[in-house]
Amino acid sequence: MRRNRRVKIVATLGPASNNEETIRALFEAGADVFRINMSHTSHDALRDVHAIVRKVEAEFSRPIGMLVDLQGPKLRIGKFDSGAIRLTEGDILSFVRRESVGGLGRVHLPHPEIFEAVKPGHTLLLDDGKFRLRVLEASEVRIDAEVLTSGMLTSRKGISLPDTVIPLAAMTEKDLSDVEYALNLGVAWVALSFVQRADDIVKARKLARGRAAIMAKIEKPSALSHLAHIIDLADGIMVARGDLGVEMPVEKVPGLQKQITRAARLAGKPVVVATQMLESMILAPAPTRAEVSDVATAVFEGADAVMLSAESAVGKYPVEAVATMDRVAIEVERDPLYEAIIHAQRIPPEATGADAISAAARTVAETLNLAAIICYTASGTTSQRAARERPPQPIIALTPIPATGRKLAIVWGLHCVLTDDPRDLEDMVAKACRIAYQEGFALPGQRVIITAGVPLGTPGATNLLRMAFVGDDDFERV
Repeated sequence: MRRNRRVKIVATLGPASNNEETIRALFEAGADVFRINMSHTSHDALRDVHAIVRKVEAEFSRPIGMLVDLQGPKLRIGKFDSGAIRLTEGDILSFVRRESVGGLGRVHLPHPEIFEAVKPGHTLLLDDGKFRLRVLEASEVRIDAEVLTSGMLTSRKGISLPDTVIPLAAMTEKDLSDVEYALNLGVAWVALSFVQRADDIVKARKLARGRAAIMAKIEKPSALSHLAHIIDLADGIMVARGDLGVEMPVEKVPGLQKQITRAARLAGKPVVVATQMLESMILAPAPTRAEVSDVATAVFEGADAVMLSAESAVGKYPVEAVATMDRVAIEVERDPLYEAIIHAQRIPPEATGADAISAAARTVAETLNLAAIICYTASGTTSQRAARERPPQPIIALTPIPATGRKLAIVWGLHCVLTDDPRDLEDMVAKACRIAYQEGFALPGQRVIITAGVPLGTPGATNLLRMAFVGDDDFERV
């Protein structure tokens, strides 16, 4: 099944969509990767959904990626004896470590790490940013903060500290259990929530041991201070605009989205733009004009993927939401300005053989108007470097490894096909031409360009560039 766009679509599964019929319909509507939010998913449910996705994958003979999104550390205040307290602007609210039920002017905060890290002048956000407070005094047992926003605060609401780097591991005991279960199933991607620093990625990579790719979710201001190092260590980046917009002024988020997207593209790492892209479609069958423009902006920026969250997980119109995103992406990529914008953002190749080969393949394909760029890849690196170039021609990634195909399902412009390694160079050319024809990318008489590594099947050894004619005789071989 060939997509008519290059940006990929990630659809979150949930109560509205985690059945076989809907998952199949979501894939047919345009979903390339399915996200599972472990904040709301048990191991048994993950196993069942994984089995359904693999069944759909076999039916359509196309690798489908799965992204397991870890819950991460959840910071919450304690309970109130009356269930809620009223906050009034100018009041002083005290957060205490001692375990007790909160009341007027006092809140139990069961997180000693916060008391160790917070400083006077830091901001505290409660209930997804609905309440803002400024720390006046802080000790190891008590924090006094001035209330800046009035309203009723109820028990067990979340607390965020945008100015504070909290000495918490990015993965809790629940996350460790979830990621081990997901890795044993064979998921392609694991998303790490609330990343604060590069060390969080290092720990996740040690746990994964190459069994899955690690995606860092950028949703905390502290992560922005270490963005270059985080991108360097992660396999992919997610711009998690929801939490980022809670912890930072919302007017800064669009600019940060562009900065993060371009930084990830510069590194050749896939970048996903997420949260509230078609939010109104949770309840309505059509999006707002502003939401369509939001999706279009991410596509124009050259993001690898755009993501649906509640729209496909709990919304009334999950399939329609995916179909809408598909149509918007197709229309944007047909826009006369699209190629010019993508070309203006083109990034010089790095001084590596794979980058040199990929840049040369793009130049030759554009100059000669070739039908497709075909990459033989074992680890996926060759294809990702080709995608980094953002060529106007389709990119076909050929790999014998299902896990590689599933990982690449999230990467811009890649059409992944599972196939055996070629026997020799002649077989390599014939197989590439035959698949390009069978997948609908090239007709007899057209030309394609092929990249590979010699010796064949050697990971990280991209050193061959071969141009070939697609001829009728290619389809009688192999």
